[in-house]
Amino acid sequence: MPSSTLFDTAIGRCGLAWSADGVIAVALPEPSDEAMFDYLAGFGATRGPVDALAADAIDRIVALLAGRAVDMSPIPLVLKVSAFDASVYTVCSAIPRGATLTYGDIARRLGLPGAAQAVGGALGRNPVPIIVPCHRVLGAGREVGGFSAPGGANTKQRILGIEGVAGFDEPTLF
Repeated sequence: MPSSTLFDTAIGRCGLAWSADGVIAVALPEPSDEAMFDYLAGFGATRGPVDALAADAIDRIVALLAGRAVDMSPIPLVLKVSAFDASVYTVCSAIPRGATLTYGDIARRLGLPGAAQAVGGALGRNPVPIIVPCHRVLGAGREVGGFSAPGGANTKQRILGIEGVAGFDEPTLF
């Protein structure tokens, strides 16, 4: 049975669900811990002790959200998604830290130039945000576009600022 846990990051408390084979879901900050556990339970996960696989994934997510360059590719994923969604996640995972693509760019890379909205739908269903960096995908004209995680576009902008994407600097007090 999959397990889940919560952990603290620079953007707030996040959650992780995993099985012996890999990570199955990441929860970005919700209004309450219970809301995050409820979300992760939707993937069949129950609260459990953190194993080496989960600890590594958590360490990498925490480091990325603290502004460090982190390779997420060693994290094994177990995703129950369509072939189209998987292809979108593969392209998205290749976007380096500090860079962005548009929904249209991804559609063109898939050989489907008219599929920008379908790409947006796939990213909206991404069960492992941060690991599959859907926050690095923008609308045409660098519009933030949608972001299905709690906090919506503000969360997306904040993560892009942490990663040093030009034009998305974290706000300062002065």
